[in-house]
Amino acid sequence: MYPARDLYTVVVPPSHELADGVKSGIVLVHGLTGFMDAGSGGRLAVQHILETMPNRPVAYFHIDELYDYRGRRPRTIFDSDHYESMDLPHLTLSEVTDEAGTTFLLLHGVEPDLGWQSVVRSVIDLIRTYGVRLTVGIHAIPWPAPHTRPVEITAHSSDPDLLGIHQPWVGQVEIPGSVAGLIEINLAQSKLPAMGYAAHVPHYVASGEYPKAALALLDQIALSTGLVIPRDSLREAAAAMDIDIDQQISSVEENREVVSSLEKQHDAVMLSRRELTATADGSLVSGDELAASLEKYLADLDEKGNDDF
Repeated sequence: MYPARDLYTVVVPPSHELADGVKSGIVLVHGLTGFMDAGSGGRLAVQHILETMPNRPVAYFHIDELYDYRGRRPRTIFDSDHYESMDLPHLTLSEVTDEAGTTFLLLHGVEPDLGWQSVVRSVIDLIRTYGVRLTVGIHAIPWPAPHTRPVEITAHSSDPDLLGIHQPWVGQVEIPGSVAGLIEINLAQSKLPAMGYAAHVPHYVASGEYPKAALALLDQIALSTGLVIPRDSLREAAAAMDIDIDQQISSVEENREVVSSLEKQHDAVMLSRRELTATADGSLVSGDELAASLEKYLADLDEKGNDDF
């Protein structure tokens, strides 16, 4: 078992202000590639952060101890008669400055193949070292939703106070494990605030890039943390993507019918959610009740069946 500090190297020690999480208000956002990320929503959000705001690495994980190179061979460019480049994996903690001059941390790179528990201990060690007050994970999941509606969000945390107005979409389900999930579980056990957002991506665009999902994730981060993140270019990309999808769908009647059906289902679900959020006396129903009702509704839709296009 590796001690936490054996798995990473700090290249920029925390300043006095940065280490004081209460005064500095440091947030850590994490989005790792390798887990479920429909439409590359999480990856695009991380890429956008790094491309639009000043940043610098502050710690590197020793990736050779954690990555299976033969299981996930790095993308390599061979040009005519020579090797041009190789996209080597990394797991990096970067310091980012938003448009208001506020510093936050971003954990990005590949999800490790090995040593998950050691990696998570290391992440928690870094969170304590840099005085992080809130950790937020991001990714995206395929969902039976139309692209013509806003991207909905599943918010998750062991602390109900962090979820705000978000209500559950499903009840208890079994899903594949991830480093992101293990980080959140261990932070909760350590009494450190942690939450995450999963963007709902229309299943028929889940295999490509869907900037609308990245935009929705960054919108949520801005709302919950107060970080000022420029998003104009993502809004433009999302709008352009919707136009392109509209054109592709309009040319095939079967596709139009599928999207129309998804629109009706989505609108019915949203109406159901609004009706379920308050009882006759105006009080909120429990999350378990709401989740159970929605799970039954989605199960009924699933029994009817819908063809993908």
